[in-house]
Amino acid sequence: MAAMMLCTCSGDQSKFEEMPRSPESLATRDFSASASCSRTGNRETTPDDSQVNEVESDLRETLSLNYEEARALLGRLEYQRGNFDAALQVLQGIDIRSLKPRMTTAITESAKPRVSPRSSRRKTSQVNGMLVHMSMHSVSLLLEAILLKAKSLESLGRVTDAAEECRTIIDIVESAWPSGVPEGTSEECKLIDMFHSALEYLPNLWMRSGCFEEAIIAYRRALARPWNLDSQRSANLQKDLAVTLLYCGIEEKSTQEFNQQQNMVTPENNLEEAISLLFVLIRKLAFQQIKWDPDLVNHLTYALSLSGHYEVLARHLEMLLPGTYSRSERWYILALCYSAAGMDDSALNIIRNGFRVLQRKGKPHIPSLLLGAKLCCKNPKHASEGIEFANKAMKSFTSHDLHFISVVNHFLGVCYGPFARSSTCDSEKMRLQDDALRLLQDAASLAKYSPEILYSLAWENAMQRKLNAAIESATECLELVAGSSVSTWKLLILVLSAQQNLQEAEALADLALDEAEEEEQMGILRLKAQIQASRGQFKSAVESLRSLLAIIQAKKEVWKSTPYDKVKSLHKLEMEAWLDLASIYTKIESWHDSNICLDKAESINSFSSKCWHVKGLILEAQSLHQEALAAFSFSLSINPDYVPSMVCMAGILRNIGGKSLPISRTFLRNAIRLEPTNHKAWLGLGLVSKSEGLPLEAADCFKAAYELRELSPIQDFSEQLPILLQ
Repeated sequence: MAAMMLCTCSGDQSKFEEMPRSPESLATRDFSASASCSRTGNRETTPDDSQVNEVESDLRETLSLNYEEARALLGRLEYQRGNFDAALQVLQGIDIRSLKPRMTTAITESAKPRVSPRSSRRKTSQVNGMLVHMSMHSVSLLLEAILLKAKSLESLGRVTDAAEECRTIIDIVESAWPSGVPEGTSEECKLIDMFHSALEYLPNLWMRSGCFEEAIIAYRRALARPWNLDSQRSANLQKDLAVTLLYCGIEEKSTQEFNQQQNMVTPENNLEEAISLLFVLIRKLAFQQIKWDPDLVNHLTYALSLSGHYEVLARHLEMLLPGTYSRSERWYILALCYSAAGMDDSALNIIRNGFRVLQRKGKPHIPSLLLGAKLCCKNPKHASEGIEFANKAMKSFTSHDLHFISVVNHFLGVCYGPFARSSTCDSEKMRLQDDALRLLQDAASLAKYSPEILYSLAWENAMQRKLNAAIESATECLELVAGSSVSTWKLLILVLSAQQNLQEAEALADLALDEAEEEEQMGILRLKAQIQASRGQFKSAVESLRSLLAIIQAKKEVWKSTPYDKVKSLHKLEMEAWLDLASIYTKIESWHDSNICLDKAESINSFSSKCWHVKGLILEAQSLHQEALAAFSFSLSINPDYVPSMVCMAGILRNIGGKSLPISRTFLRNAIRLEPTNHKAWLGLGLVSKSEGLPLEAADCFKAAYELRELSPIQDFSEQLPILLQ
């Protein structure tokens, strides 16, 4: 029936028979094969009325039917009926390669001003029964045939061949319109619709075939020129390209043309290009130009986490209109961003504000409470606030929520430690310290094989000078992480140095350097230099610090691509390395070298308490006591709780004697209140008591100083964070 329909509707049977290819091949062999296939599959071979009407409508519009158009229409019919083999057989008879120049010319001519109908008829002629000038309807019909051929190939599992066919559509239109769709072209044009479908379809085919490079090229090609894609279609292509760049695992440099069209600076790699595209999409979301898509924020979060630019993510999240997220979720995500960027105080302020608002409503946000407790764990000044957050979160859990109970106990144990050490009552201090260890042990028993909890348990035992227990927990933690935790290595080295086993501590530092990556070796190198200096090996210590500074100098060359928080930590480490060198040169009385190193440190941060403290030590070593006193005073003006400067200032005041002794005692009492395990503060207090004629009190202080000196590490345990950061 279909063959009869095509013949009778042509308007001129003789024209169809004069085609260079045999009409019998189309009308009998191809169609008979499909009909036979249809009968074998028990399908109904008669098309329904709607399909017949659609074919007849196309034929009326063209007024004539040539060989390729007949195949295109028959192929469409077979495809709509689900006969993909038959559709492919029919559509393969169309020689698109020979038709491409005429199709390109027709598309190009369609954008030019129209001429009179008489002139148009004069230019239209036939060669061997084929029209030299091709109408746009014919072009659209043939482009649809190519698209249906690609879809038939995909349905038959030939995805790569389908992609090659689909690319032909884009090649034809791109050749005709090299600068994009011309102005004035109707958006309802069927050709435009076919072309847009091909632009979206091609990269998906390449992705399915595993050709990620071709998929990226196809996405960029679709976005490189103004193809009159609507906002949502364009956004979908941009999103798919960004996702492919993020997760495909290959590098494919972008073209200059694509970057200019997207208004982007030329990205250096796939990650930068993906972030730029996601920024564009987030901006469209903010202005409600496209539909809300939560995946965009998730992908941008992942991309910026890879690059380390969390503060940029926070700014873009703040651009989102209210209602995109609930208030609690919005505050929580912002706090996560600022925390990841190293801006813990800002993150904690956001958590506080959200906590107050939600507390009034009686609807606590558990993730925010847990994040607030974790942030408080990192700063001993916020220990009491961390306990409040953790206790509030604990009320929301039942006895079956073992994991969350373990997490809360972990945070409570970490916060109880510094909270205990800030207590002025000895009995309360002992009770709170016992509670800290008990909570951490309970957390470890609930969450077995948790390196984070074992690390915190080791740190708290070290702070309480229970060194054997600290070594046991730290060793178990290292075994669980297969030696990959640099923080645990550093804590274990410090514990060994507190046992005055400096030789073994240095050997462990060498082992840690072998296990750690180059980027993680810097902190261990500094510890090794401090051990060597404590053993009197000043030359070796200087060499270790020089190696550390060389690594930092190499890192400076790539600081452009280094996240802000890492740059900040590298600056701090560089300053501390120069100060360590200054201290070593001071011990060997090399004043010139020590001052040079101090100047280097001050050039990094001149308003650092530690810089002014080391300057005071250098002046004091040269017997310049008044200048040293001024330096220590300036250090305390920057940080009133800086214990080393308190102790040194108290020592100078004690040497002055007279009315300065009570002031010296006050400084030392404050230092002991802040750091009860500081043996230098106890020694200074004993000397002050002796000068004041209090021998019994002095003896007790000397005894405490001696015991603490035997348990003193080369670097205070408080310089290490009490929680293991991932």
